[in-house]
Amino acid sequence: MIVEERIYRIRTGRMARYLQLVRDKGLAIQQPILGHLIGYFTTEIGALSQVVHLWAYADLEDRTRRRQQLADDARWQAFVPKLSENIEQAENRILLPTDFSPLR
Repeated sequence: MIVEERIYRIRTGRMARYLQLVRDKGLAIQQPILGHLIGYFTTEIGALSQVVHLWAYADLEDRTRRRQQLADDARWQAFVPKLSENIEQAENRILLPTDFSPLR
């Protein structure tokens, strides 16, 4: 199993709009395709105006296949510009569990 960590810095004053879009429309498109959403978080201390979401996949091939399926989805293609206008910067990491991690 791998975990994808996606970190978005949201434009000043746009956090509520971004979260509303994800809550009301985005997750309904993403979750059936991407699968296991571990969590969706905002920052309170440290770097502010950030959203972090974590998705679990069987392996990199599973992630690649699912992300391509999402990218090919017409609903997602129509939705991305609405979401992207709220994002200032994006960062993505693939996390590999240790042998003693409860999520393996």
